Amino acid sequence: MSTSRKYNPQLKANNDTGFGSNPSAYGGRFINKDGSFNLKREGISFLDRISIYQKMISVPRWKFIAIILLFFFAANVLFTAAYLLTGINGLQGMQNASQWGRIKEVFYFSTQTFTTVGYGRINPSSDFANILASVEALTGFLSFAIATGLIYGRFAKPRPYLAFSDLALISPFRDITALMFRFATYKDNHTLTNVDIKVNVAMRVEENGNSRYMFYDLDLERSHVDNLPMNWTVVHPITENSPLYGFTYEDLRNGDVELYVLITAFDEVFSSPVLQRTSYTYSEMKVNAKFKPMYRESEDGNTTILEMHKLNEIMELGESPVV
Repeated sequence: MSTSRKYNPQLKANNDTGFGSNPSAYGGRFINKDGSFNLKREGISFLDRISIYQKMISVPRWKFIAIILLFFFAANVLFTAAYLLTGINGLQGMQNASQWGRIKEVFYFSTQTFTTVGYGRINPSSDFANILASVEALTGFLSFAIATGLIYGRFAKPRPYLAFSDLALISPFRDITALMFRFATYKDNHTLTNVDIKVNVAMRVEENGNSRYMFYDLDLERSHVDNLPMNWTVVHPITENSPLYGFTYEDLRNGDVELYVLITAFDEVFSSPVLQRTSYTYSEMKVNAKFKPMYRESEDGNTTILEMHKLNEIMELGESPVV
């Protein structure tokens, strides 16, 4: 089996990526497809590591909703248990005669107190029940204030809303070979301005018999656009100055090649800068394929249609041993 490429001192490495160079210290990719870093922290307590606000802002929407509902249910179960422990006779207006029916009535009373609705049929009468109801009302009031802030934070959080092609292609480009991938904004009436892109490549190389990771900035055909209303195919021409020059697919695999993509732009809707990261490993690169066009003219000829479902559609061009 072939080994990683020899270190080429003529290529200028980028030592400011924030990643180390020791191959034995890394597992998998550097950057996940969603842009998060493939990293876990150890050696410090969970409470020092975790940020509840940051976690609640960044978790997927379904998890956020599930956490809110679970907290609401769990809090009311706890308060229901507390009312039962202080004595169910401390609540007036109970109508159910069965034990299970009374427990359900206490639970519903708890939800009404927690949300400060207070329909009024059941009310606390003992000192313990009144104190507990007061604490629950305050807890519910503060909880909904926090939940409102989190919902607003998620709603108002600037996002680039970019969709990337699943594969990066290495294909003929003009009279040379180039590495390319594409992306587009997928929200209606959402256009980014002053869009800049930076692409780095990480690869394992051999230097003096030792293997280590090196990082290189890739020269792009275009690294800036003023506006991004449609898709953008990012192209890195593989010339003699490219760290990928003369690579075969086996070289990509044995060098554990990974592209690190960083996009920064200005969002007119939020009037705020936004950024998005992603990456492509060697297994997500395909040799000798070409992207199919993903836009067309409308039937009346007055509008351009961007066909987002074609973002990943490619045409095979055959196999080539050298990229």
